[in-house]
Amino acid sequence: MGIPAAPGKTEHKRQLLGEDGNEHKFENGKWSPKGSRPSSAERRLQELGIKLPAPPEPFGAYVEAVQTGNLLFLSGMLPTEGHGAKFIGRVGAEFGVEEGRAAAHLAALNVLAVARQHLGSLDKVTRVVRLGVSVATSGDIRDQPKVADAASELLQDVFGKDKNPCRLVYGVASLPLGTPVELEIIFEVAG
Repeated sequence: MGIPAAPGKTEHKRQLLGEDGNEHKFENGKWSPKGSRPSSAERRLQELGIKLPAPPEPFGAYVEAVQTGNLLFLSGMLPTEGHGAKFIGRVGAEFGVEEGRAAAHLAALNVLAVARQHLGSLDKVTRVVRLGVSVATSGDIRDQPKVADAASELLQDVFGKDKNPCRLVYGVASLPLGTPVELEIIFEVAG
């Protein structure tokens, strides 16, 4: 990055003149242009005009979220509103890809609502580690990744591209409550 300019007053904050000629700072383990601040997840929700739904209640004998150490595991999230499925059917039969995407988007909103309820703030998420997407399909449908992208895109919009997870997408015959999509997710969270 260049030759260090006048070092900061603490070991945790250092300044450097970058190859681009702009001053950079080293903070929280990485370099970034001085004066730039990443937008928080909670702020991004506001900027995007997203109002999260009430977190869904479990449909059986389990909890929606379990934290162990710095990992938060969420139970399978469905496209529900209240205590019922908003979408019932399979992609390729009762639904097309766009309706499947809408279902995945709603399931991702439920993910965010449960994570916020458990953590108190989505700003405690330091990384989206893994996203698993099951898509109920009929016949020889191959568009599961397009459906899954709706959930991935929402998470990226809220947390930023640098926190994108690894992802698995499955085509399945049936899902709980007859929904077309179920998400499973693991977050890394601040202690």
